[in-house]
Amino acid sequence: MRVTPNLTIARWRKSSYSEGEQGAECVEVCDDFPGTVPVRDSKNTTGPLLMLDRTVWQPFVNSVKDGTL
Repeated sequence: MRVTPNLTIARWRKSSYSEGEQGAECVEVCDDFPGTVPVRDSKNTTGPLLMLDRTVWQPFVNSVKDGTL
């Protein structure tokens, strides 16, 4: 059974890679939930978010870092 994390207690942080034109491309992530990485748009904090499995999160981050994404 998959349990949905209680995001009301989440401590969000802005990604260091969210430095587009004047902060226009801002992403926030939360590190508080083992196995899951919640991701949201910092300009729309009450809007939809992605719940990513850590096994796909790290390859995504690596692709951003190496410029393939």
